Amino acid sequence: MNNTNTAYVDGFVAAVPTANKSQFIEHARAAAEVFKEYGALRVVECWEDDVPEGEVTSFSMAVKRKDDESIIFSWLEWPSKAVRDDAMPKVMEDPRLQMDVNPMPFDGKRLIFGGFESIINM
Repeated sequence: MNNTNTAYVDGFVAAVPTANKSQFIEHARAAAEVFKEYGALRVVECWEDDVPEGEVTSFSMAVKRKDDESIIFSWLEWPSKAVRDDAMPKVMEDPRLQMDVNPMPFDGKRLIFGGFESIINM
């Protein structure tokens, strides 16, 4: 049972070249505007601060972080999976997010993402 209006969340983890932090922020701001226009309730982008290395698994291992990279952890909150499913094709086709206009300042092949149903939100 969900205690707030957020019913669906998309989560992301990636390694971004530390030197590209400003570019990433610009990219993320532009993307956030588009996601919000298509129905996202909230867009949160976080830059690594205290991300320990693991022995078996960790954020760094999961995205194959290199020495000159930092971890980002992000999520989008949606009112429902239906709103998200309707929005995503529109977001991906939006001209403001095309690679020639707003290139990803990181290796998208190492981006981890997934959609999640909210089960506790206090």
